[in-house]
Amino acid sequence: MAQTFDMILRNGTVHLPGGPAAVDVGVIGGKVAAIGTGLGDAGETIDCTGLDVLPGVIDSQVHFREPGLEHKEDLESGSRAAVLGGVTAVFEMPNTNPNTDTEERVRDKLARAHHRMWCDHAFYVGATGDNAEQLGELEKIPGTAGVKIFMGASTGSLLVAEDEALARCLAHGKRRVAIHAEDEARMNARKDERVDGDPSSHPVWRDDESAMLATKRIVALARAARRRIHVLHVTTPAELEYLGHNKDVATCEVTPQHLTLAGEEAYPRLGSYAQMNPPIRSAAHREGLWHWLGQGVPDVLGSDHAPHTIEEKAKPYPASPSGMPGVQTLVPLLLNHVAEGRLTLQRFIDLTSAGPQRIFGLVGKGRIVPGYDADFTVVDLKSRWTIGGDWLASRCGWSPFEGMSVTGRPVGTIVRGHRVMWEAQLANAAIGEPVRFEATEFPGH
Repeated sequence: MAQTFDMILRNGTVHLPGGPAAVDVGVIGGKVAAIGTGLGDAGETIDCTGLDVLPGVIDSQVHFREPGLEHKEDLESGSRAAVLGGVTAVFEMPNTNPNTDTEERVRDKLARAHHRMWCDHAFYVGATGDNAEQLGELEKIPGTAGVKIFMGASTGSLLVAEDEALARCLAHGKRRVAIHAEDEARMNARKDERVDGDPSSHPVWRDDESAMLATKRIVALARAARRRIHVLHVTTPAELEYLGHNKDVATCEVTPQHLTLAGEEAYPRLGSYAQMNPPIRSAAHREGLWHWLGQGVPDVLGSDHAPHTIEEKAKPYPASPSGMPGVQTLVPLLLNHVAEGRLTLQRFIDLTSAGPQRIFGLVGKGRIVPGYDADFTVVDLKSRWTIGGDWLASRCGWSPFEGMSVTGRPVGTIVRGHRVMWEAQLANAAIGEPVRFEATEFPGH
């Protein structure tokens, strides 16, 4: 007798660990239950004819601004943007107000997120000079993505700039530590490089050496501490080349923004809307990032979704804040790069699903295999469309990519067997739950 499933995705091209296959996927209890043909009946059948079914996309760097900065974004609006863009899980950053740097504040975020966030989620704990000794315990809280260190000041007040304090943070805990690698001392010394009213001076001030110096420092400190690190939003080819020789200690991330925008075009067109940390750099930098991406060095793609309001971004540089939204446009931008031949779909899947699973130790996510969570990003690889303001859901109300024509569109977002988005329509209720990690699955282990 044929099995009855909660859901079957039929007639799509399903991207399995072994590659694409013309198979159906059956779901029971929020898990992948069977992969094949002739699977039988289901309570819900989704026709994926002409569509590709990818493992659920995981965005491992977003800033959703709650608590304290909800006028820019909150957990509900940010995660709504995520699922409209095909993202099934996010790791959210700790530079909120107050900072997410104690157990109480981590648990507060988890409580705020429960069935208010549309996608699954985990929260980083922010490292400070004051909580270094507690980080080993804080990183064990279920629902935490690990520890985040800001070596250079960005939005908010989290900063650990000195080697002695960095070493103390790395000495406590075992999980991979996420790093914002810009050298605070060098940037403080170079503040005169900023030109009032000229955001194109941003990458002159926060220059290549500010990034490279911090990356070399943190790799050396991590090696001494025997602690693995993850260098976020790498912007220079030299850093990727260096990190390629230090993969035993360091994994790394690149962003769609740095792979898509180039300073020569972005600053004249977008002004301070192109301002982020680390900065959008030159076309030559962008091509260098693509070179090392082709060599396999970056491990993940994260959006660094970091919204600010139009009013805030309209302030004259350098009073304008750094950061731009990106969680909703991650999938369309990268699918467009796939369509234009810069990236294979297989590599996109590795950077957004299998890669995050592998380096962060996720439980039951990142691949379409029996027993794993039924997380799927369903896409139309051939759809040519324009990213429009009416589609964008972030509270900040803008995107540097609004008006851009792209090929490749997220059609559906399925989280643990729940169809939370289909054809730009949301489900009736948010069902986001904490992501599970190998490091926190067995408390006390």
